[in-house]
Amino acid sequence: METFSGLGMGLHNISRLSRAKTRSISAENFTGEKGKAGMAVEGTGARCARDLGQGWKVSPSIDIPAGATITIADIKGPGAIQHFWNTVAPQWWRGLVLRCYWDGEGTPSIEAPLGDFFCNGWCRRCNVNSLPIVVNPAGGFNSYWEMPFRKAALVTIENTETEDCPGYYYQIDYTLTDVPEDAAYLHAQWRRSHPLEYKTPHTILDGVKGWGHYVGTYLAWGVNNTGWWGEGEIKFYLDGDGEFPTICGTGTEDYFGGAWNFEFPQGEYGVFSTPFMGLPQVIKPDGLYDSQQRFGLYRWHVMDPIRFEQDLKVTIQALGWRQGGRYLPLQDDISSTAYWYQTEPHAAFPTLPDYDYREILSRP
Repeated sequence: METFSGLGMGLHNISRLSRAKTRSISAENFTGEKGKAGMAVEGTGARCARDLGQGWKVSPSIDIPAGATITIADIKGPGAIQHFWNTVAPQWWRGLVLRCYWDGEGTPSIEAPLGDFFCNGWCRRCNVNSLPIVVNPAGGFNSYWEMPFRKAALVTIENTETEDCPGYYYQIDYTLTDVPEDAAYLHAQWRRSHPLEYKTPHTILDGVKGWGHYVGTYLAWGVNNTGWWGEGEIKFYLDGDGEFPTICGTGTEDYFGGAWNFEFPQGEYGVFSTPFMGLPQVIKPDGLYDSQQRFGLYRWHVMDPIRFEQDLKVTIQALGWRQGGRYLPLQDDISSTAYWYQTEPHAAFPTLPDYDYREILSRP
């Protein structure tokens, strides 16, 4: 019988048998070892379980001290993370930083504020009903991005705030199996322009070296002007492109699969969340085009990955309108998380800005 690795799961192959080993890491089993879950006698639930004892939800979560970096998964491969669920109060979504390291590398392949990685960059709860990222009430973060590794996977959470973080809950479901030779490693990188420099596009991703494909964009976009804000084009510079890119979009709402300013019904934004694209979050003071609007948008290139063999750069413009029908370059607050797969080693990421720069002000 043909051997099936258990990777690349979907309805098309859910009936296939595999010798892959299913494991899960959580605060009830820090190592994911077989037959070692639910054994805690100390933990955040110990007081609640004092009449019941071992095996009765003694360790459902962890606390993360201020300034501490906690390893939540240290897995020996080969294998792949197939599902990652976690939750914490919204005030921590920019202060906690998620990092993933594959095969013993010295710099992370994934580095992003926790909320942004899960399409919740504004520290306000927003449900997402997409294929790779699902966010359920109330703040249940789920990732179904397949994360293969051949030797090891290390996942950490850093608390960059000055206060201890209570009640971080998580579960990482993974499989131990052979990884196909052509399986690349998941990468994610966060950037912010706050505010965006005048007549300058926001850089979503730059400096990528290697062979791979781009699979997704999440934007937390804060508009500092009145009026419509989404005339700007997204551009993908592939494999040595110079001044001009190989791929150029026609407008921000167009790239995210919408049209005509996302306005539906008239006078309102048409919020939507679909398997591959969405505008799930609109935060507005009092009106369709008033200043200080905030938006959350995602676009997954699952069915249409953008492939590169040497290098990749991605930018997006911020354009509104002047009177008289001329474009207005905007100076907005744009945070982006880029998702892509590539071979290792990867180029080092820019230094992640400190929490004061990442912080969402005026959050509830």
